[in-house]
Amino acid sequence: MVQYGGAGHSYNIAKRLSKNGLLIGIDRDKEALEVAKKRLKEFQNIKYIHDNHDNIKKVIEKLNIDKVDGILLDLGVSSYQIDEETRGFTYMKDGPLDMRMDKTQDLTAEYIVNNYKEEELARIIYEYGEEKFSRRIAKNIYEYRKKEKITTTTKLVEIIQKSIPKSHNDKQGHPAKRTFQAIRIEVNNEIKPLHDTVINSIEALNSKGRLCIITFHSLEDRAVKQAYIEATGKCTCPPGLPYCVCGQKNLGKIITRKPILPSDEETKNNSRSKSAKLRVFEKS
Repeated sequence: MVQYGGAGHSYNIAKRLSKNGLLIGIDRDKEALEVAKKRLKEFQNIKYIHDNHDNIKKVIEKLNIDKVDGILLDLGVSSYQIDEETRGFTYMKDGPLDMRMDKTQDLTAEYIVNNYKEEELARIIYEYGEEKFSRRIAKNIYEYRKKEKITTTTKLVEIIQKSIPKSHNDKQGHPAKRTFQAIRIEVNNEIKPLHDTVINSIEALNSKGRLCIITFHSLEDRAVKQAYIEATGKCTCPPGLPYCVCGQKNLGKIITRKPILPSDEETKNNSRSKSAKLRVFEKS
């Protein structure tokens, strides 16, 4: 069993596998791995790997494992990362503009905010944050950094709030939510490799093995849904071609035609689960 991120799920998985099985926990955040090691110290059937889920094939090859029986991919930022203001993920607390899941990488939110061109900032905020005021936000970031470098989350929040009309501030949650999401996605390259990660994960499964993916926003969910459809062998060629040239092959079947959503009880106990969607694919 392989799990990417989401240390909160690990205890129950490790317990089920404790008598016969191996849990491989992969996370690009070294601090998250250390938290998981402490939480799961009673179990001996776990291998902790500091790596990116995009590298699933290389990870299991290094462990001399051919195929695995199941994979749980928990996407996005964790509660641990959000709650630690020094990581710079949250717009609710003052902290450095960091947002790196892997603190060993070079690219940070501070670099993006202070060095990307205005047009590129606007594109990222619009595409990854689905923010309709992206051009105004990018322009104000660009104008502010001419005078002074932007280094903290509170300063970025202040600029964003001034960029959005007051009449829109309370309609979709915190005004900085979408921009912070966009910058975080760019820092950690969360969307571009996702399609290949899904396909590679399916190919790493044994027959009848299942890939379970939890997403937390529409961009992730759409990418996963599309990858699952392609993995069923559905032709993606443009209409009108005399024969198929895309070469799609059937890897299995989608178990969840509609995503599984959290129960009312779960959202009551954990408000951050409200946007979660679970999709499952079974290898043929």
